[in-house]
Amino acid sequence: MANIKSQIKRNRQSEKQRQRNRTVRSELRTRTKAVLESDGSSEEASAALSEAMKRIDNAAAKRIIHPNNAARKKSRLQKRFNELTK
Repeated sequence: MANIKSQIKRNRQSEKQRQRNRTVRSELRTRTKAVLESDGSSEEASAALSEAMKRIDNAAAKRIIHPNNAARKKSRLQKRFNELTK
């Protein structure tokens, strides 16, 4: 445990940020699963895809995930979605 006051505060801040980041990453996984479990042809499936893409972009903008990681996730998700719609 830290003895320095500033480090104690920094530890508190880091823990809060870690909790926020966990919820965002969890949401990304949930939205991605929703797209993959959809039938691919309905209006709900395309809405789920756009919502997942939006969440991925948002996480990248906040630097919760790296922008290249976001681009890769979006690309792979779109590719899988296109296979579902065939």
